[in-house]
Amino acid sequence: MLDQFQREIHYLRISVTDRCNLRCVYCMPESGVECLPHSAILTYEQIARLVEQFAALGVTHIRLTGGEPLVRPQLHKLVAAIRAVPGIQRITLTTNGILLSQQLPQLLEAGIDGVNISLDTLDRQQFAAITRRDLLLETLSGLEVALGVPGLTVKVNCVPTEANRDQLVPLAALAKDRDLSVRFIEMMPIGLGRNLGRLTQEEVLAQLTDAFGAPLDCPPPPGAGPSTYRTFPGFTGRVGFISAVSHQFCHNCNRVRLTATGYLKTCLQYETGRDLKALLDGGASDDELRRVIAETIRQKPASHHFSTAAQSGDEAMNMHQIGG
Repeated sequence: MLDQFQREIHYLRISVTDRCNLRCVYCMPESGVECLPHSAILTYEQIARLVEQFAALGVTHIRLTGGEPLVRPQLHKLVAAIRAVPGIQRITLTTNGILLSQQLPQLLEAGIDGVNISLDTLDRQQFAAITRRDLLLETLSGLEVALGVPGLTVKVNCVPTEANRDQLVPLAALAKDRDLSVRFIEMMPIGLGRNLGRLTQEEVLAQLTDAFGAPLDCPPPPGAGPSTYRTFPGFTGRVGFISAVSHQFCHNCNRVRLTATGYLKTCLQYETGRDLKALLDGGASDDELRRVIAETIRQKPASHHFSTAAQSGDEAMNMHQIGG
């Protein structure tokens, strides 16, 4: 499926809930969060039906996100339904890992291909300060269980800021003796992230070079998106960088997002998109759904403008409301 700039769109990120068992400082307010009623979010049956239409248009990769996707009951049933859709080649999950050790066996049986675990620090006090919850041990347990599954692609996602500057080297070291990708994702000026200082790719790489030596080129892991990957002498795994602001990659963006409320977003920066849940609730046919999806994707903007001043039409929601 091509947009107006001839970019091939084959990757769909689906938020299954706006709820989360953490309150990360760049994602959700500490209190006063009003969660959506169940009637406002897509059912699993609706998500599976939409995936069928996206797949018919050329989408091959599905990533399930939240909020925290594992707080939604029976997520493995959705994974199994998506796995049954012709054309879907890869299903992955972004999670904070807290509930992963309990749910991973069912997810594997349903057909999950990979997990990305959000982890900004290995220090328990720092973890509690960033996430506002003392649950580091549960996240690390989920990571260890995932790493023990042969063939499962495992990545750690870290958002580097001044708050966890001292933890970037220990996090990268997780990839030293394991077939693991540790990825540093540049803070994006969306929602609460607007108020937090980000560390650049160059700052992070300088720290890692001082600790491990000169970085080396390496092939990306399965399902790699816009990350730039490096490894270091003696490393088994890889370190990745996703730097959407300072190293803009909009020219080869391959993805769109579906919020928990069924809103198709073609770019994280902007409010524009299309309410697919309204079409489903209104009895739209599969042909109509495919037509609307294709038209919306064709109008995907050329690029974001995160490095410039805010404009009318910019997204105002927090990340947990959009989908991580």
